[in-house]
Amino acid sequence: MPKSMISYHSVDDHDDVGDSYLEQQERNDTISSTTPTSPTATFRQLRPNRASDNDLTHHNVNERSSLLGNPYHSRSYASVPGTTPGTPRPYGARQHSQLNTSTRMRHSRRGSANQNFSQRLVNALGDRPGPTREDSMQAMQASRISVFADDRVWYDQFTSTDWVHDSIADAYRVKALRSRKDIRGRIAAWFDGAQGWILVAIIGVLTAVVAYFVNITENTLYDWKQGYCTSGWYRSKKTCCGGASMCEDWRRWSHAIRSDRMDSVTIQFAAFVLGVVLLAVAACFLTLMTKTVVPSAISIATLDENLGAEVLHAQQDDDGKPDLNEARFNELQLRPPMVYYSAAGSGVAEVKVILSGFVLHGYLGVRTLVIKTLGLILSVASGLSLGKEGPYVHIATALGNVACRIFSKYSRNDGKRREILSASAACGVAVAFGAPIGGVLFSLEEVSYYFPSKTLFRTFFCCIAAALSLRFLNPYGTNKIVLFEVRYILDWKFFELVPFIFTGALGGVLGALFIKASRIWARTFRRIAIIKKYPMLEVFLVALVTGLLSFWNRYTKLPVAELLFELASPCDTFTNSGDGLCPTKEHIPEVLKVLLVAFVIKAGLTVITFGIKVPAGIYVPSMVVGGLAGRMVGHAVQLFALRFASAGLFGHCDPSGPPGSCVVPGVYAMVAAGATMTGVTRLTVTLAVILFELTGSLEHVLPFSLGILVAKWTADAIEPLSIYDLLTDMNAYPFLDNKVRPIFTSELGDITPRPRQERIIDISGSALVSATELREKQQYLQMVGEIDGGLPILKHGVLVGLIPAPDLQFALDKLDDEENTLCLMSPLVDWAAGREHMADSYEEVENSDFTPYIDPAPVALDIHSPMDLVYECFVKLGLRYICVLREGEYAGMVHKKAFVKYIKELESSEK
Repeated sequence: MPKSMISYHSVDDHDDVGDSYLEQQERNDTISSTTPTSPTATFRQLRPNRASDNDLTHHNVNERSSLLGNPYHSRSYASVPGTTPGTPRPYGARQHSQLNTSTRMRHSRRGSANQNFSQRLVNALGDRPGPTREDSMQAMQASRISVFADDRVWYDQFTSTDWVHDSIADAYRVKALRSRKDIRGRIAAWFDGAQGWILVAIIGVLTAVVAYFVNITENTLYDWKQGYCTSGWYRSKKTCCGGASMCEDWRRWSHAIRSDRMDSVTIQFAAFVLGVVLLAVAACFLTLMTKTVVPSAISIATLDENLGAEVLHAQQDDDGKPDLNEARFNELQLRPPMVYYSAAGSGVAEVKVILSGFVLHGYLGVRTLVIKTLGLILSVASGLSLGKEGPYVHIATALGNVACRIFSKYSRNDGKRREILSASAACGVAVAFGAPIGGVLFSLEEVSYYFPSKTLFRTFFCCIAAALSLRFLNPYGTNKIVLFEVRYILDWKFFELVPFIFTGALGGVLGALFIKASRIWARTFRRIAIIKKYPMLEVFLVALVTGLLSFWNRYTKLPVAELLFELASPCDTFTNSGDGLCPTKEHIPEVLKVLLVAFVIKAGLTVITFGIKVPAGIYVPSMVVGGLAGRMVGHAVQLFALRFASAGLFGHCDPSGPPGSCVVPGVYAMVAAGATMTGVTRLTVTLAVILFELTGSLEHVLPFSLGILVAKWTADAIEPLSIYDLLTDMNAYPFLDNKVRPIFTSELGDITPRPRQERIIDISGSALVSATELREKQQYLQMVGEIDGGLPILKHGVLVGLIPAPDLQFALDKLDDEENTLCLMSPLVDWAAGREHMADSYEEVENSDFTPYIDPAPVALDIHSPMDLVYECFVKLGLRYICVLREGEYAGMVHKKAFVKYIKELESSEK
């Protein structure tokens, strides 16, 4: 074999002190709030022994964890079994992030560490004749095995997942597992197949437990704004009074404070406002603990406003290279860093970006999971116009990520892990609405990027496991798992199709206007210097306004879930006084006025609340706003039907009987609620199924579906972006949408940059390349923002391989003496020549063999390939980059983020 079967030594054997330090650092998912907001670095020239110390990001930024905070990879290097044939270990199981390379460990070596340059060259070339064709083929085959069979480099912040490599690596793992025909091998293969089912079952149960804890806790805290239970301070008003509106055990704050125990609106109002403000500020305080700072050089290169590397426009020197002198380097470091809070908002947009293959550190770690769960309880209990359904998706996905650490099959393969994360996201919706089928459709329609049939079945199993667990826990005390349940006894009339269509269009308009209003609010109020600098001030102001406005209106004071239930409920009893939402014909106008005031207040509060730094969802608040509007439409249609009952259009409508016998306003509230949520999120089939699971009414599936269809068309005509698209664009996430394909009129060559000497490795003269030269090329990719890029390997202009930049950096970091080292960059050279005579320096020669890190078959397209084909390759294959050929010779490379930037520019030009 042309490669040694002896494994590299794991870092576990060396530098125990440094290793324990790294493990401690990697337990943190995000940078603490004490991290300086403007990280700086010191520019230094290359040094002989550790050139990676000069990386672009030489500062103490704690972003070393793997994609989702994997504890199994706290080591810098992971060995694989030495029995794997032709595998000189491994394809870069490196854990260190490129945000800090100065703390990497040194690898101890046997033999001489000071072997001079000429001696190594002699050892490399040897005295034996060159390799035969058969030897060359064996070398290429061994290289392919080494590339795909081993654990790959762990992904750095804002890099893209290599789906192709992860898929092939898992295929090699399965082949090796099934090659064993004995009993133990069969049991191991069976257990390997069962791991996915075990994992999704665990995730479903854990998600239900978390949802139960959030529900019972936030109910008690919410009621504390009005009073407390004397028989148990931890009990909510509902459990304290056994479902009654008032009881002796429930004591209002005015009764507790006043000596005469008389009701006082002033005391109740003050207690309510104080409770809203304190709970909201406490939720914000927890959220700010997940502050993450991305250094300026990294954020500029990958997450600037237009997704382009600003450093590409740097000053050029005489040779056409960017001027990387000390002044330019320091200028980059002085740029403001990017700051985000992983526990803020719903997290659905970030989950979409992660499932699409881009890396966002800290969003799915244990720290974010715990803080977001506690912060969600406080934010929902405060009474702000927000929901817990969106954050459930984020929390469930984080639980799925943490659970993946149980099995190495998922913890060491990001492609496989994303299948589990897709099931976890669906589980979040299942426990939020009590709709397991709707959860499966949500994952399929909205968040998942790659959703094979086996993932669909496992997702369904995960949602069922969560629903059964929630049914057993019974968080609502009704033996039901749905958020609320309404039953419509009366069927809808044929004449109501027109009002249903109008209601759907109204919901679409409201959803689109909400997105536009959110964009305007974010670009005006939130850009005020003091608001941008102190996010807790914005939370305080929003909470104060919410408390002052919500107290005086019954429908704004209720929790959003209870309010939506009341709006959607049919009328069972009618009073002559016309109180509540079941008025007689004479009192319908008064109810319309109350609903209109509640609608204006709730819509305004939802706009200013969305985007503040607390865990907050938008699903139920948008449904509440739509439900208020729909209830008004329903009462208007009801009033019309009662006044013109003799027209013959309304069937057997008796104007002297109960008003609900003609028209059920609750149906219009549900139609408008679903339509508004469609206008905000652009969900369609998922929402129709969720509404069906909430009502259990087969007769009303048609009105629900009709309203959702009309809402989708209306919202798309007014505002093409959904709320998730808006968040993705405003946060400049590098997300390549796989559901909307632009209209291309160009070819691949139109976006292909010309090949530069700094971006290629030429082995035409010799397969041995100086390590110093490789280090310069690797640092050049970092300077232009391509920390997840790659260097093509050319021989006489022909593409013969490609080495990813993270793998190259890891391989170079293993060298002790870069200035005097030549590295083998082709598997077709008999690198093993003379090894049997140089045992003392064996490992040193092994470390300068870079062929295990080379991809011998990178994906390449012709320069005249249509852009639609390029889009399909990036979306369907999940490639990081595509090599470009012209008449068989290398012509350049297109990175995925560059392609995303091109699409964004194309969309902007069309607008």
